[in-house]
Amino acid sequence: MAGSGGGPQGGCLRTYPALPVWVVEDHQDVLPFIYRAIGSKHLPGSNITFVHLDSHPDLLIPVNMPADTVYDKEALFSELSIENWIMPAVYAGHISQVVWLHPPWAQQISEGKHSFLIGKDISTTTIRVTGTDNYFLSDGLYVPADQLENQKPLNLHVILINPTEASDNCEENSEVASAKRLKLSTDDTASTASASSSVAPDLHYNTPNVKKKEVQNTSALNKGETLSECSASSSLRNSESPIRDVVTDVCQVLQKGDAYVLDIDLDFFSVKNPFKEMYTQTEYELLQELYSFKKPHRNATEEGLLDCVENRVHQLEDLEAAFADLCDSDDEETLQKWASYPGMKPLVQLVHSLKTRMESPDYEMVHQAGLTCDYVELPHHVSTEEEIEGLIKSIKVLLKDTPKPTLVTIARSSLDDYCPSEQVDIIQEKVLNLLGSVYGTLDVHLDYSSISSSL
Repeated sequence: MAGSGGGPQGGCLRTYPALPVWVVEDHQDVLPFIYRAIGSKHLPGSNITFVHLDSHPDLLIPVNMPADTVYDKEALFSELSIENWIMPAVYAGHISQVVWLHPPWAQQISEGKHSFLIGKDISTTTIRVTGTDNYFLSDGLYVPADQLENQKPLNLHVILINPTEASDNCEENSEVASAKRLKLSTDDTASTASASSSVAPDLHYNTPNVKKKEVQNTSALNKGETLSECSASSSLRNSESPIRDVVTDVCQVLQKGDAYVLDIDLDFFSVKNPFKEMYTQTEYELLQELYSFKKPHRNATEEGLLDCVENRVHQLEDLEAAFADLCDSDDEETLQKWASYPGMKPLVQLVHSLKTRMESPDYEMVHQAGLTCDYVELPHHVSTEEEIEGLIKSIKVLLKDTPKPTLVTIARSSLDDYCPSEQVDIIQEKVLNLLGSVYGTLDVHLDYSSISSSL
């Protein structure tokens, strides 16, 4: 990594005695711990690489939040939710590279490298991007570069992680490269501890309300670790890349940053679309029709992109107003008024269906569900035990052959039913055991209420 060994230019970074692992329930709740590490000089204030394993990109932006909110931490944290907590940290200047590692069933952003700007929209003072992927267009987040001030560049790398089949031997093949990486350390103690500590700490899941579990230090950060063994001239490869190529690609990205955070959502391993269980298939199809996003032409001009975004914003504003109105009164007169708007005819059948099933539908929740029905469905894939184990194996190969992160953040995502509640504790145990086997002793902080555990 750039500046590895002495920290980024302008001052040395502090090192943790053992690798901190913060486990939270809702994903946006990891951000305060990242900011705390910046404040304590364990992470640099800029040029951080963020390695994000998740079935969702989480790269949206609070649509109406003033850009300057990012300079008031507490105000910022109160504005964030699970889909929009990373980009404000990019705009604040902390994160420069994001690597979204996604499983096969998550296809929200196209594969490869996306380089674009994030900044303050001079007309609305909100945060916007120049990214033209449908992911950003469908949320009305695109503006041209000349409309942004306080611009920050972001390099987003979208890389597929396939499960490793039980018969594959790439994990065994990784041992030589892993040993080579360890020898590069100038800290003998760190090398010995990392090489010999293959068992994770004893983790007690019956007390998840414990805020912090201290583990005695036997491992220090490999200060002299370099990425020479990871260097390669190839660019990001296609979606069929085996895990070996993924290692190379991730290492190339890490070289450009001064430190990195490893972030894992447990729904990476198994994920539900909770809205599919709230609504009937017909209701869900009606939502898809109402909220359908009309994509721009493949080679759209700036004017075409702006028209696309303007139309999308008007569509979403009308739908938000309609469901807000229905919250006050869902009588036939109100319903027919909104159904007369262009594209709103399916509203009648949707509301009638909801009212036959429930006394008073939660129209705000219906709108939130609709917002996920744009150009691609939310991923829904409840994994088998073999699939989970296959992904664990792939991640183990990746982590063994990449440098140690400054800290690890983990989101359970089970209370909102994205990670299946019957699987979340098993997956969490597997992930913590994996981290322990790769990095040695961990300093694990279980920062969620006991109510969020099924054990």
